[in-house]
Amino acid sequence: MPAQARSSETYEHLLHVAAQVLAEVGFEKLTTNLVCERAKLSPPALYRYFPNKYALLHELGRRLMERQNALIAESLTPDAFRGTAEQLNEALTTLLLATFQVTGETTGGIWIMRALRAIPVLQEVRLASAREVVAQVAAQLTEAFPGADPDQVKLFSRVADSMAYAALEMLFDDPTLDPTAVMQVVAASMASQVERLASSSKKKTRR
Repeated sequence: MPAQARSSETYEHLLHVAAQVLAEVGFEKLTTNLVCERAKLSPPALYRYFPNKYALLHELGRRLMERQNALIAESLTPDAFRGTAEQLNEALTTLLLATFQVTGETTGGIWIMRALRAIPVLQEVRLASAREVVAQVAAQLTEAFPGADPDQVKLFSRVADSMAYAALEMLFDDPTLDPTAVMQVVAASMASQVERLASSSKKKTRR
């Protein structure tokens, strides 16, 4: 990220334009030449900030993952995990739908997600995001259920993250699906696993 104001404006402009082009043509047809043409900048000007299209996608991906992950703390609190099954289902569904909305409102959001999954050099962005999600969710679960097996808590957190990611992709791939209905199914599955963690925690605490 450039420090000077003018350079920072150019940097942000390039990312904005790249997202617009990405939304129109997809990541396979995205090129730095297209971005330069739309941004009205020369290729050398772009290369000062981004050596290739993968660097553009990397930063767009990092920002999208950051926005998605910021939603977790708002919904998945220890109190939410300790609440009734209905309350937990509602909290999980709310989080999943908010993530869907944020992704949809992000220019090129679904193409960014697809790129993070399909392009090897970008997969670390997705994996880094997954590690952050696991750390956040595991910390909340551990506070809610101190007796739960730490390995099972981490495993649940990682699987839940992958389930949410897959559900998002499915909804964007098939617009005929009802987002609320889909996310309720995913939330119910997650909630059932949380109940198992809660049960195992209680048993260990009684000992």
